[in-house]
Amino acid sequence: MKFAQLGPIGAEIPALVTDSATYDLRAITAKIDGAFLESGIPEAQRLLDAGELPVLDGAAEMRIGAPIARPSALVCVGMNYAAHAAESGSAPPENMVIFNKLPNTVVGPNDVVVIPKGSVKTDWEVELGIVIGKRASYIESLEAAEDYIAGYVVVNDLSERTWQIELSGGQWGKGKSAPGFSPTGPWLVTRDEIDAQNVRLRSSVNGETRQDSTTADMIFSIAHIVHELSQYMVLEPGDLVLTGTPEGVALSGRFPYLAAGDVVEVSIEGLGGQRQEYVAYEEAN
Repeated sequence: MKFAQLGPIGAEIPALVTDSATYDLRAITAKIDGAFLESGIPEAQRLLDAGELPVLDGAAEMRIGAPIARPSALVCVGMNYAAHAAESGSAPPENMVIFNKLPNTVVGPNDVVVIPKGSVKTDWEVELGIVIGKRASYIESLEAAEDYIAGYVVVNDLSERTWQIELSGGQWGKGKSAPGFSPTGPWLVTRDEIDAQNVRLRSSVNGETRQDSTTADMIFSIAHIVHELSQYMVLEPGDLVLTGTPEGVALSGRFPYLAAGDVVEVSIEGLGGQRQEYVAYEEAN
């Protein structure tokens, strides 16, 4: 199943998306959040099968919001593709590198992105996002980890590299949590719909390809990520976990960083695509 949230910022409508129509879910939930992902999906399926969900009129013209309500946590895995680690000047990690972004960075997939005030090194990163479906703590095995996943989303894990690396103080958070730095969506696709460990992910800037890889090249698999994180923290339903990005970012030195007027497009096979226009901070304020 595919879920979306459509409409103005702060007033998005929860929706179920099929090949033939988009359906209004407000009769069973106010938003696509942890509570819905934990227990509401079967009811949405039942109503769809029974023909009892109303069509959402005008859905095609609505703004696309992030397909999940603000998560309680946004946890990220760094350098999870060997080639990206190399272009960053690092060896592939022996232990999983994790960092956090602020949940309020989650925005719609096509929303305008404001380059942060004073930034000269804003960078793109296409990533597969895991959406947690039930409380995960001390998962017993890799095999059990999938049961804790509600579905997957496309995320552009934007980064300000000067703040992340040169001014970091040893942590990455400064460069990861500027407003709008986690465009998410367009859809949340349930885990049964996609072989997420073997899908193509791509990015482009102004129509020129930057990243083109597959999730099969991850160093730490999806199951490994969810299992290991649960040994150190509790993941709640609706939380978002980013799984790393392949090579082809500006940090490599092969491409310029983002500037006002640029257009970034990112996509993952089976999960849809995003398109963001970038504007200068001074122009947006």
